[in-house]
Amino acid sequence: MTPPPASLNAALTAPINLVTSRPPWNQTFSSLKIRNYRVFASANLLAVTAVWMQRVAQDWMVLELSGSVTAVGITVFMQFIPSLVLMPLGGILADRYSKRMILMISQGAAGILAAIMAVLALTGHLEVWHIYVIAFVLGLVVVADQPARQVFVNELVGPRQLRNAISLNSSIFQMGGMIGPAVSGILITAVGGGWAFATNALACSVTVISLVLIKPGELVKSPPMKHSKGQLMEGVRYVLRKPTIFWPAVMAGFVSVFGMSLAVLMAAYANNVFDSGPGGYGLLNTLVALGALCGALASTRVATLRLRAVIGAAGAYGAVLIVASLAPSMVSFGAVMVVAGFTVLLFLTSANQLVQMSTNVLIRGRVMSLYIMVLIGGQALGGPLMGWLAEHFGVQSAMLVAGGVPVLAAITIGIILARRGQLTIKTNFRSIRRPLFIVPKVGA
Repeated sequence: MTPPPASLNAALTAPINLVTSRPPWNQTFSSLKIRNYRVFASANLLAVTAVWMQRVAQDWMVLELSGSVTAVGITVFMQFIPSLVLMPLGGILADRYSKRMILMISQGAAGILAAIMAVLALTGHLEVWHIYVIAFVLGLVVVADQPARQVFVNELVGPRQLRNAISLNSSIFQMGGMIGPAVSGILITAVGGGWAFATNALACSVTVISLVLIKPGELVKSPPMKHSKGQLMEGVRYVLRKPTIFWPAVMAGFVSVFGMSLAVLMAAYANNVFDSGPGGYGLLNTLVALGALCGALASTRVATLRLRAVIGAAGAYGAVLIVASLAPSMVSFGAVMVVAGFTVLLFLTSANQLVQMSTNVLIRGRVMSLYIMVLIGGQALGGPLMGWLAEHFGVQSAMLVAGGVPVLAAITIGIILARRGQLTIKTNFRSIRRPLFIVPKVGA
């Protein structure tokens, strides 16, 4: 890794875990031994389940009200465009102020927005433009919430347990992704999507209560950043100087724009291709989350963080989406979605770990805000784009593009890294597991 800027204390940079053996199985959930993290994680499971419920209900209600896949993409755009434009400001807030207080305020605001959606839906007054406006305001809330949430994990568990906690957070998110879409699909069919919004409003309240219950004295706090000029550009220069941050962010850009609008494409598959309705859409989301949960748990077993593994996981995800574009039935498509969830979570979790572990704690809020800006903001562009492609060229063609672009990006970045790192590709066709592998060049 390149050294941090001179203005930062290099001693505060958490070292990358360089052990060569996998952690024992009894360490898979080691970060849950910390009381504050247990409280946070328990509430987080309920919260992410409710968020997934709201997300599925929101997408399906837009599709029902408008009859347009493009409208679903516009909803994604409205929710994520604030992240594309304003996320670095959220990073500055996270470095300057209490992450716990920021999360309490942001979750309270998210709960109010969910309650407004619930009232409009349950009274029969919800219109597409209402969803657009509330999605945009929720996007503003995410600008403050996400950088603080990412950095707060380090305060909860400390640098030694950070990698494990990141993996478990991904596991929790995907457990919610397994439960939420299925429950939301049942609710939409039985009583309407308004109750999914009401559930999310209640879950946000529980999250605020959990943050109140966290003991401040047990947090591993870093000193707050003082106000000065050029702090945002300091974060940008830091990202550009560190390959273990820059290249995962570049790869995340391609994946987020093209590959992470999967919800938009699955809505089109459920509605237009397989005619499976909201229950089928919820099932597809659950299958993706099932694979993603397995991927998140698998990431806790990885011994060493490697940049080439991060890029390889992104390329594998793209390849799986290409296969999905050829799936002839709901059953085969659903099976491929499980694998898609597994590969995308391996990429997202390993990239997040590598970026955080490579970043000095004094600048981590700004760095993570830039990374999240690429990851979430890219979806603001990708949602309408993939919806438009699906509507005008067919959902199978859109899925082919969603997978093909990340594959090409991964190959290109891999070639660049190979040349800069003096690496070479070796072949061993006698091995089924590793017919191709990368090794250092002789004399490098």
